[in-house]
Amino acid sequence: MLSRHLRWQNKRFVSHKLRALSLSRKLGTEELVSSRQLPTFPARTRFAPSPTGYLHLGSLRTALFNYLIAKATGGQFLLRVEDTDTKRTISDAEARLYSDLKWAGLQWDEGPDIGGTHGPYKQSQRTRLYREHADTLLHSGHAYRCFCSPQALNELARQRASLGQSSDYDRACEGIPKGQSDERASAGEGFVVRLRVPQEPPEYRDLVYGLVGKPKHDKKARNAGEAIYEDPILLKSDGLPTYHLANVVDDHHMQITHVVRAAEWMSSTPKHLILYKAFGWEPPAFAHVGLLQDSQRQKFSKRKAELDLRNLEEEGYFPQALINYVALYGWQHNKTKSDVLSMEELVATFDMKFTKGNTVVEHHKLAYFQKKYAAKYIEQGGPEFEAIVDRTFKAINQEFESPSWYQATKQYPQPLRGTKLRNRVADVLRLTAPNYISPKAFFDNHQYFFYEKPLSYLNPSKSQHAMYAAYLTLEPQLPEINRVLLSPTRPEDWTSEALHRRIERVAHSLVNKLDNPGKGIAALDPKTLYNALQSYLRLAIARGGSGPPMDVTMALLGRDVCVQRLEQTTELLTAQRLALQENEQQSV
Repeated sequence: MLSRHLRWQNKRFVSHKLRALSLSRKLGTEELVSSRQLPTFPARTRFAPSPTGYLHLGSLRTALFNYLIAKATGGQFLLRVEDTDTKRTISDAEARLYSDLKWAGLQWDEGPDIGGTHGPYKQSQRTRLYREHADTLLHSGHAYRCFCSPQALNELARQRASLGQSSDYDRACEGIPKGQSDERASAGEGFVVRLRVPQEPPEYRDLVYGLVGKPKHDKKARNAGEAIYEDPILLKSDGLPTYHLANVVDDHHMQITHVVRAAEWMSSTPKHLILYKAFGWEPPAFAHVGLLQDSQRQKFSKRKAELDLRNLEEEGYFPQALINYVALYGWQHNKTKSDVLSMEELVATFDMKFTKGNTVVEHHKLAYFQKKYAAKYIEQGGPEFEAIVDRTFKAINQEFESPSWYQATKQYPQPLRGTKLRNRVADVLRLTAPNYISPKAFFDNHQYFFYEKPLSYLNPSKSQHAMYAAYLTLEPQLPEINRVLLSPTRPEDWTSEALHRRIERVAHSLVNKLDNPGKGIAALDPKTLYNALQSYLRLAIARGGSGPPMDVTMALLGRDVCVQRLEQTTELLTAQRLALQENEQQSV
């Protein structure tokens, strides 16, 4: 006997399911618009992955949409592991699934690791339930045993393919009398259980696409007068269920009210509705969202390692940046002007206005959100900022300790290490917060802050052309420029504000001193000269790298480092210019 509480709970669930069903059956445009609003009752949603691969952007988005519907309505979000495909199961995929979802901030209310009132939450632990329900369908006539061997089915599929027909079943076993079928099964003959699909599958109202589920027609088979059937297998010969049976049985017994899943499952939904009707159950409301595709318009696969969540985490992406990024693929929001939405803001603004069609994922948008959250975390300080510092410090330390780094830089002075390195990382992060993407990109763009790499050669025909041109323009005045810029010797005078004023003063003083004014990039206006001076300083002190303004960079590096780099660069470029001139004269 059910307890009074469970009876009340079931009654409440049936009421919610009836409301969900009424949404899925509405046919008019106004009703569709209305149905795309959130339900007015607490929704129960689920994410049901299989451990045959790792979590990727597409599956993360499916989990997120189901999570947001549950949280926005005060309902429950369930995690269910569909682990019956034992041949393709990856040993560590389930553990990775738990850790990846938690890292992304999606905590479930019921699931395999925490339990719940509707468990167990792993399909491998529910096989008896599936067999019982398969037997129910056999007794009611909605399913039948198929004793065809795999070889016979393969031959049938081959013949049909050669005629350009679909590989559906010909119902060779559908007419076997029940008593004979029972005897053959009892004698140990192998069989599968197939669903008897009606000739006209049901239509249904999808919350995204409207009326779908039209019957499937095979023109060639119909013209030949051949009956075709799509009777899917429900129970395999090993006694394990297929997706169709387990999915429907689990969603019913776990009281799921709304199912958000990829549009590739739309063709399966009529089969599922046939099962719901055969069992006498009310189905949940369905919302099918378009696939996420790569640049080649191929859907994301959980078996492509470069796309799984763990790799993105290891590259240094923030979980909230990733959540924000995937939330806006396939969902329209118009309640806020900004696309940058925290998890709390996503829950507060979420509705079911999903967009139709597949979407090509653009990775530059992830970089956009990463920069936005980096700037926020770094500006706020606190645990998030310290975590960025620690992660970046660790990545740079590992780079310095690698054998390849040692071989490439053993002739250079030792880089910053330990506390000095960590403090420098924190300082540079504060200066470059709006451009932070990952520890690797940070180090690649700002190496000049962390170790002394002499400028060995400047190629004026490549990206450093403007900097080289600036050097040629300023060369006659470089001794004076270096003297004026480096004149402050007291630490308190070596500040970004003081250096900014000094750089501007030097640029103004150059207007009437340059030879051949008005030629090349040299011009009579101080702004152009200021830019030329900035380019030269970036070449000499930042080794041509990107980063903060030069006054800020020079202040952080300190006077001694700036003196050394300016002298080295001036000496090198002068020698290089003379060598180039000599080569030109010899060629003439």
